[in-house]
Amino acid sequence: MKTEFLEGMSKAAQSVCVVTTDGIGGKGGVTVSAMTSVSVDTPTPSLLVCVHGESLTCDRIRTNRAFCANLLAEDQAEISDTFAGRKGLTGEDKFTIGTWHAGETGCPMLDDPIAAFDCRLVHDILVGSHRVFVGEVAAVRLVRDGAPLIYFDRGYARATRP
Repeated sequence: MKTEFLEGMSKAAQSVCVVTTDGIGGKGGVTVSAMTSVSVDTPTPSLLVCVHGESLTCDRIRTNRAFCANLLAEDQAEISDTFAGRKGLTGEDKFTIGTWHAGETGCPMLDDPIAAFDCRLVHDILVGSHRVFVGEVAAVRLVRDGAPLIYFDRGYARATRP
């Protein structure tokens, strides 16, 4: 079933985010395609991201108790590839790609994403190999219009409107 599950999930088009963190646990970032809203009908909106449990960034998010989900635009595949480990950069060297500043929580926020969601960690749930992090949004930054970077069928794709 694992093979069929992975094949089926590869057909789900997903927006690409770089999830970052910084604080006493250190600075880190990782590319994810699992980010979605949880609730807006609460005093503070919330969203979730899923991060592989063996990622250094995962441990840093748990220690820092904060993360920022940076929603990438279609022209930011290099940033995605860098934070996915495809460019050979590790640790803080990943942040040499793109321009960053500290958000309200201190987490690195990309200067020019489509949007960025700076969050305080409120739930940390281990599910299989991944941690589901739910964050209450401390700040939202809307930067530009345009198409998001999409991951579909094990590669990048373009979002088009009918």
